[in-house]
Amino acid sequence: MFKIAFIGQKGIPITQGGVERHVEELSLRLSRNGYDVYVYTRPHFVPKEYKKYDNVNLISLPSLRTKNFDAISHTFLATLHAVFKLKADVIHYQGVGPSILSWLPKILNYNIKVVTTVHSADWDHQKWSFFAKFMLELGAKFACKFADETIAVSRSLQKYCLSRNKGEATYIPNGVPLPDKNNELADKVLAGFNLEKQQYLLVVSRLIKHKGVHYLIEAFKRLKDRDGASKKMADLKLVIVGSTAFTENYQKFLLKLTRDRKDIIFTGIQTGANLDALYRNCYLYAQPSESEGLSISVLEAMSYGKAVLVSDIEENLELISGNAESGSVGFDFQNKNVNDLAQKIAILYNNPQIVHQVGAKARNHVKLYYNWEEITTRTEKIYKNIVLVKDRVKKFSPAFSLSSERA
Repeated sequence: MFKIAFIGQKGIPITQGGVERHVEELSLRLSRNGYDVYVYTRPHFVPKEYKKYDNVNLISLPSLRTKNFDAISHTFLATLHAVFKLKADVIHYQGVGPSILSWLPKILNYNIKVVTTVHSADWDHQKWSFFAKFMLELGAKFACKFADETIAVSRSLQKYCLSRNKGEATYIPNGVPLPDKNNELADKVLAGFNLEKQQYLLVVSRLIKHKGVHYLIEAFKRLKDRDGASKKMADLKLVIVGSTAFTENYQKFLLKLTRDRKDIIFTGIQTGANLDALYRNCYLYAQPSESEGLSISVLEAMSYGKAVLVSDIEENLELISGNAESGSVGFDFQNKNVNDLAQKIAILYNNPQIVHQVGAKARNHVKLYYNWEEITTRTEKIYKNIVLVKDRVKKFSPAFSLSSERA
């Protein structure tokens, strides 16, 4: 087996972040399948003393801890380490930001194979400046141009790679493991947040503006405070799980929106039994994001047999479209439309039988189409193709290399 280096993620294990969850699930399975797997971590997310996670090797390197330079500075150092110290066979860049350096390994040693994964349309995210958005879109172009293989986690991102960057991408979605065992601590967890089973809406998200949590808060307030709201509706709560990512001003804005409200609860980051209990016992999962790649939190909610209500962006509709046999496995509302979101919540809250039926279909859909074992197998196939197939036509062959080795 050969060495695989994951670069671009904050690290593993980590408490939040779709990219990090993706890398954790994939790297653990690859290492158990016999690959020599290395994940680069940042010390302000994962303690530098962590050298192993299960069978995965962790390599901690510093970074410039600022909003614009944290990821790229860490990616640069990790790339140099992976080429010269680790001597990796495959470098797998996670996200379009880190992929802006996907050409560098080919210059330093063209024997190294490069894979990039496009996780989301980061250039559309509101937290970035104009220059940062330009660089992220450039990263998407480089991800398609210089890598030996490009992976897209959604069909819409796959189409973007082809239409905008004239580069083919292999569709391999995010996945999610199915929960099975009961959570014996669930009652205690809910009591700690003053919650009752099936009496709260849930969203699990980083508190970033493009995630649209403010739309959900406004819709919930409008629903609860309107004249004629039912007594039953008065018991409903909204639970928001997650924290910031260089977006403290947005968090302050959300806290201002919810000031003095006891029916809207911010839990901060939750993991393990706490997060399991919150997923397992919510009535409905809501995802109001303006932009996504392929939401792992939505998949997680579906894996618990929960009905999901998502904004009608293409990536979300892809998740809930189901198939000809099952039909839709979720519900949608018009993106950014607070009134439509409030109306859909009210309809679903008053129709628990439908919510339960769709939730059950959602779990089966995840089991069939978003299985991590199948995703790992498909990713392994890509690695084997680019490393073991000697006569494969390269997408990018530099005229020179700093390595003295030749294929």
